[in-house]
Amino acid sequence: MKNGKAVVLVVEDSAIIRMSAVDLVFSAGYEALEACDADEAIRILEARNDIDLVFTDVQMPGTMDGIKLSHYIRDRWPPVRLIVASGAAILEQSDLPTGSRAFSKPYDNHAITDAMAHLLSIGKHD
Repeated sequence: MKNGKAVVLVVEDSAIIRMSAVDLVFSAGYEALEACDADEAIRILEARNDIDLVFTDVQMPGTMDGIKLSHYIRDRWPPVRLIVASGAAILEQSDLPTGSRAFSKPYDNHAITDAMAHLLSIGKHD
């Protein structure tokens, strides 16, 4: 948390969808960071120690997709909460790390902000 606000990293390769997700994070009262792929997300996570939640797409260019990224984050930064969204792949909750949430695109903004609030309430790590 930074200045009492949760920090959410949005990982999405589509600039329009990423901008919309960042707006959603801001409107929910959190600080938003953004990355266009898993590699950039990992660089940001390595550089900062205040990221509370990662909200990632599944299908992205680069070395790993959102599912692999979520497992990498869970292994390397266990306290970080995870929300994974997919427009094409059918996500099975069992494909994701324990404690993460899966959503299909297009997702309902209220469902996402509710999931963020819930995950952040159980995931406080100041």
